[in-house]
Amino acid sequence: MEAKHISRRDFFHKAAEVSATVGAFSIVPRKVLGGSMYESPSDGLTKAVIGVGGMGQGHLDYGGSKLLAICDVDEIHLKNTLQKVGSDVKGYKDFREVLERKDIDIIHVPTPPHWHALISIAAAEAGKDIWCEKPMTRTIGEGKKVIEAVQRNGRIFRINTWFRFSSGFYGFGTSVKPIKKLVNSGMLGWPLKATISASTGFNWKFQWSGKTNLIPQPVPAHLDYDMWLGPAPYKPYHPHRTHGTFRGYWDYDGGGLGDMGMHYLDPVQYLLNKDDTSPVEIEADAPQQDPDACGSWRWIRMKYADGCEIILDGENRDKDAPFLEGPDGKVWPRMRSDIPNLQDKLAECPDPEPQVTDFENAVRNRKKFALNEANGHRSCTIVNLGKIAVRVGRPLRFDPVRQLFINDEQANRLIDQPMRSPWCI
Repeated sequence: MEAKHISRRDFFHKAAEVSATVGAFSIVPRKVLGGSMYESPSDGLTKAVIGVGGMGQGHLDYGGSKLLAICDVDEIHLKNTLQKVGSDVKGYKDFREVLERKDIDIIHVPTPPHWHALISIAAAEAGKDIWCEKPMTRTIGEGKKVIEAVQRNGRIFRINTWFRFSSGFYGFGTSVKPIKKLVNSGMLGWPLKATISASTGFNWKFQWSGKTNLIPQPVPAHLDYDMWLGPAPYKPYHPHRTHGTFRGYWDYDGGGLGDMGMHYLDPVQYLLNKDDTSPVEIEADAPQQDPDACGSWRWIRMKYADGCEIILDGENRDKDAPFLEGPDGKVWPRMRSDIPNLQDKLAECPDPEPQVTDFENAVRNRKKFALNEANGHRSCTIVNLGKIAVRVGRPLRFDPVRQLFINDEQANRLIDQPMRSPWCI
């Protein structure tokens, strides 16, 4: 049966009903009902991809589940992708129609970040598991709401960055595992300072700056610009605001830091054992920012309550800085260190605790994924703290428990930003 269109009002009314009644029952995938994951050998996990522009194309091919639906507000993206994926995949322009389908288990969310929270929460309320692009959310407040919805509805959630558990960590020629073993061993001492810069293998995407001289243009016939904006404030259309260059505007993302920050900072959070907390001091050296267009920055410093620090060296000022530095040792890319016989010592150290790193297995077995809504939110919070410090232009103090800035009303307004009606969380 084809999904029918529902209005925005009906959709959010339905979501409210689900929230109100969720305490009476648990929403579980159709494949775990009756005690069996599969109804037949061919009955595997199914998915839909919402947003099939640049990043969305990569989500089409992630294995372990069958693609049944795609959705995009750009008719050209939708048409071209439907030709690519085959006739058994249905196309939609409104994500709410996708969520009505009972035969879809997993929702992929590679939309621009200003949509991540709304779609993730709606998917959780509809009983879907979620594979979301980075950054997890555009604001800290949105991240808190995603956690609540995912956990209230018993869903499985993952962020699409994997450097804490697989792939070569930037500039190191190795995965994070041996670096984690080094930190856990105590050979570097404590607290630690992590310096992230081009000289240690990190290259920030400063080209994701916005433009301040945009002249309004006619909206192309193939683009539903009002739906593309969604919860974001209305701004006249210009192609630089959408698709590949939207990251240069605060309404939709946060420049290079918003784009790549979780890739770089989530492994650092993991290494420093900060999955359940956030920095308490944040300061940035940056030019005064435009209220609309993201600009570059020179450096950002964040400090935790125990003295650990993260330095984002955007201009690569300290070309000799180690990636990790403690009172008893230092380590640079390619695992160069000032610790004699480091590799032999690491071989004797225990491995880090195992992680659930196969998303489809996490869905089948209802196990938290390695990078989930909770630790993913803390990683994204590091990114959002940096963005806010750049925007307000002064040192900030942050309460990681209440997740609010201390005595700074302007900064706190950037934690929970209003959404354009009728969209709301």
